[in-house]
Amino acid sequence: MAGRVDGKVVLITGGASGLGAESARRLAREGAKVVLTDRAADEGQAVTDAILDAGGQAHFLAQDVTDEARWGEVVEATLSRHGRLDVLVNSAGVGDGGEPLLEATYEAWRRILAINLDGTFLGVKAVAPAMASAGGGSIINLSSILGKVGLPGATAYCASKGGVLMLTKSAALELAPAGIRVNSVHPGFIETPMVTRAFRDSENENEMRDMIISRHALGRLGAPREIADAIVFLASDESSFMTGSELVVDGGYTAA
Repeated sequence: MAGRVDGKVVLITGGASGLGAESARRLAREGAKVVLTDRAADEGQAVTDAILDAGGQAHFLAQDVTDEARWGEVVEATLSRHGRLDVLVNSAGVGDGGEPLLEATYEAWRRILAINLDGTFLGVKAVAPAMASAGGGSIINLSSILGKVGLPGATAYCASKGGVLMLTKSAALELAPAGIRVNSVHPGFIETPMVTRAFRDSENENEMRDMIISRHALGRLGAPREIADAIVFLASDESSFMTGSELVVDGGYTAA
């Protein structure tokens, strides 16, 4: 039986761990030909090998998403290997260090904005011509609930993810005539290495975890699979009438 994204070529950044890795595995299980990229080459290749061992189709390319020239090389390599590019998942991202706004450095601010927002912009810009020439495609940008609501100690992260939200909407309007859909996904707090590190780096790990959990109406953190399922939906033709949308998967965090 064909999968939900059978035969689609999917480029996914940040594929070495967390939501990127889980999305790559899920997309491959649903029949996609997955190209994973990440700066962490060993970890990215390990995810790729696991997909191949499970019978999926995957390939790994090293990439720094803030490098515009490398984006061109990655897109060209994908087209050379597969002849097309149907889906981009902009999943690469980093979090704040938890510093109060007045203690944050400009260097730290720029690093977070460069990866989370600039990297997403460069990705959209790099893949759109190839998608347009093929008649369309789907671009999925990983934002966050913290692109919709604030959190003390996460100023740069909130700003970057709010930027991703509005970049998505503007790009959706510009690219719709070319048949390219652009949507954003807004996860709540998910059990990923990035969230685990944030808890560990706080003054009281258990207290921080309990406080964050209490803000989710469902009373728990999310699982990576639950975000990956949303990404599969946006990558598939099931979401063919969606563009410029915010797909919020947050256990009720933003419902209050």
